[in-house]
Amino acid sequence: MAINNDELKDELLDRVYHENCPGCKVDRDKRMQTGFPYKELVFIWVVVLCVALPISSLFPFLYFMVRDFNITEKEEDISYYAGFVGSAYMIGRAITSVFWGVVADRYGRKPVILIGLITVVVFNTLFGFSINYWMAIATRFLLGFLNGLLGPIKAYACELFREEHQALGLSSISTSWGIGLIIGPALGGFLAQPAENFPSLVSPDSLFGRFPYLLPCLCISIFAFVVTIGAFWLPETLHFHKKNELESACCVSDADAETDEIKDSTFISLLKNWPLMSSIIVYCVFSLHDMAYAEIFSLWAVSPKSLGGLNYSTEDVGTVLSITGVGLLIFQTSLYPIAQRIFGPIGVARISGVLSIPLLTLYPYIALLSGFMLIFTLNVASVMKNILSVSIITGTYMLQNIAVEQHQRGAANGIAMTLQSICKAIGPACGGALLSWSQKRQNATFLPGVHMIFFLLNVVEGIGVLLTFKPFLITNHY
Repeated sequence: MAINNDELKDELLDRVYHENCPGCKVDRDKRMQTGFPYKELVFIWVVVLCVALPISSLFPFLYFMVRDFNITEKEEDISYYAGFVGSAYMIGRAITSVFWGVVADRYGRKPVILIGLITVVVFNTLFGFSINYWMAIATRFLLGFLNGLLGPIKAYACELFREEHQALGLSSISTSWGIGLIIGPALGGFLAQPAENFPSLVSPDSLFGRFPYLLPCLCISIFAFVVTIGAFWLPETLHFHKKNELESACCVSDADAETDEIKDSTFISLLKNWPLMSSIIVYCVFSLHDMAYAEIFSLWAVSPKSLGGLNYSTEDVGTVLSITGVGLLIFQTSLYPIAQRIFGPIGVARISGVLSIPLLTLYPYIALLSGFMLIFTLNVASVMKNILSVSIITGTYMLQNIAVEQHQRGAANGIAMTLQSICKAIGPACGGALLSWSQKRQNATFLPGVHMIFFLLNVVEGIGVLLTFKPFLITNHY
């Protein structure tokens, strides 16, 4: 009779317990745990929020920051240069994500989490002090290069919760991530250029007047610093004891089983794991779309109406994204679990992808509205679009982490973050460049102006939906 791996591990824990092993202690605590894991969910939520906030907090003011660097001669070229600043973080993260995943598998999840949080504190603050274009790119690159937190935190969530709460743990990551990608731009929009927006409170000669984009970065860094202190009390979930003791306790009569386990722990076996790799590829396609959308939305909103934009200020963009964040939080904590039980993670992802396409098609027409109708329609569209995006990402998180065993999750999520970071680096760079190109073709006969950029976003979304079907996406669990 086939033995379920999770059942075998539970039986093993009854017989083998290493007093000095943090992973054993967490597993033993999970077995004795009763009630809802509120504390653990809050831990995961705030840690992920610290990583998500700086990723997109620059988008509302990036247009003005690049303009202030005086590196462009034409207004239409600002979006082009802004795209490279937005991509620098993801390029840095793509280079080191696998490395941080391997470190998390070997030395533990907690050290990688702490290093990632400290990186946010230091380099996000330095980005706010940027005095030229190249300093902005360098600090964003290092922020991503030294921050390998997001991959291991997904493995950490699977290991910290009991099986019945693992889906909720992964959902809390995607929810916090989605909220961070909305609250971050909201903070950037409200707090950037305080000497202009709040002249009675901030003098042009003060620190925040001389560095107009420091305040939102500093607020995020202070929050990350507080969370870093609290993270020292996070439990470690990785097992640290002699491997042969564990193997001898759970060995099976067939000697080939041990060989297969060793083989499965290799990097090559992860690449051959098609349920894992197919879910990662789907995840990357939707991530590319979401990152491009995040940058395009903010740049489009602050662009002049003559270029098809809304002529919004950073404060206006911040207001829209704040409302979106509240709507997203309500949906993810109340309605998403119900939708997942009914349709499953793949079904929710497909439905969300299909609904996103007509929604994005309407965006260029929103710019034709004015007054209350513009405000109402834009907020409704923004809330719906972000709800659909986060629903897709949550489903792909779940598929990735159930496709591998615990000793592979750090490396598996490292692979996912590397490929996702490459796609997210492409997203802002291409999104900014394509928006700039689209705004130069206002009188084109086919998809004039910003109609083109939203059409291209829909093409990527459509490809992602098609990839959620067999024979491409394979899973034995849903």
